[in-house]
Amino acid sequence: MSTLKVDSIESRTSGNRVVLPDVNNYSPFRNIIINGDMSVAQRGTSFTGLGDGDSKYTLDRFKWSEEGTTGDAEFTITQSTDVPTGQGFANSLKIDCTTADTSVASNNIVYIEQRIEGQNLQYLKYGTSSAESTTLSFWVKSNKTGTYTVNALGDTAGSGKLYSQAYTISSADTWEKKTLTFIGDTALAISNNSSNGLQFMWNLLAGTDKSSGSVQTWGSNTQANRAPGQVNLADSTSNEWYITGIQLEVGDSATPFEFLPRDVNKNRCLRYFQDLAPKKNDCRIALGEVVVATRLDPIFQYVEKRANPSVTFTAANTFSIYNAGTSRDCTSISSDNFSEICGNLNANVSSGLEPVGGSGQFITNGTGTQIFVDAEL
Repeated sequence: MSTLKVDSIESRTSGNRVVLPDVNNYSPFRNIIINGDMSVAQRGTSFTGLGDGDSKYTLDRFKWSEEGTTGDAEFTITQSTDVPTGQGFANSLKIDCTTADTSVASNNIVYIEQRIEGQNLQYLKYGTSSAESTTLSFWVKSNKTGTYTVNALGDTAGSGKLYSQAYTISSADTWEKKTLTFIGDTALAISNNSSNGLQFMWNLLAGTDKSSGSVQTWGSNTQANRAPGQVNLADSTSNEWYITGIQLEVGDSATPFEFLPRDVNKNRCLRYFQDLAPKKNDCRIALGEVVVATRLDPIFQYVEKRANPSVTFTAANTFSIYNAGTSRDCTSISSDNFSEICGNLNANVSSGLEPVGGSGQFITNGTGTQIFVDAEL
């Protein structure tokens, strides 16, 4: 059998017949999950003391959540370099139990999740007889073998229908690939907006109220059916759990993981979260107008956000203002009028900015500065 090029697509010939590859299964952006290779970590690479009802984003687009009565368990999440060999991954998300809880409260459940905008899911045709099945695949590793569960929660802006499935980690400390297919929901459409239309949750522990039922296809969000048979990852401080290569795609089979260029992958994350301050000292990050002798309003433009973001930042003295030949440390900072595409801060100094109506530069003062613009689901 020989090979030839047809319209820049590599093809195979068998006699006189040209066999083209199945390009539909390898179309670009087939992976609905963002940052499934765990390579983007704008908020940091280590998150400690997770527990006590925390709900917190960690590596980009992946949220740690705990529901119900909290126990003693605490965890650390890190961006790890432990990955399945020969698969092309450089990072994984690692969850390490640091404080054990051997008796999980009946209504307690802990999971990591990713939430997906409804307007990105309309091609799944949920709510019609043509609803598409999707296949979720991922690589997972743990010393704690046994049954784990994954939940899909559909149209959370509406009824919040539940689909639960189980998978087994068979060999301790060994990377295993798991594949789960979710049939399409013909009964309930996903809302066509920027709200949470579908979310996937990887459970790590569950009390009896969340685990005494059985796995189910699309139906009412019956709590007992969320995590049947789920192991308790918190029963020992020796327990660790890793995941990477998460892919969700249309169809009833998994294709190889879709690796995106770094800039494309990060820009998909920036729609939901962005740090406007580089970790560099004396970096000019914005220009602004001198409003009064004690205040500059630096203006920021950024990747369009899903919604009007919330804004948080490090202490005022981690920034300074350069104006009229002099640099002055900020004494206080507040956010003002941030929209999906731009916004400004009110940055104050003790005195000396001039002239009113003139301009100044907003500058990092150290390497630990942060300006978090957050529009997560």
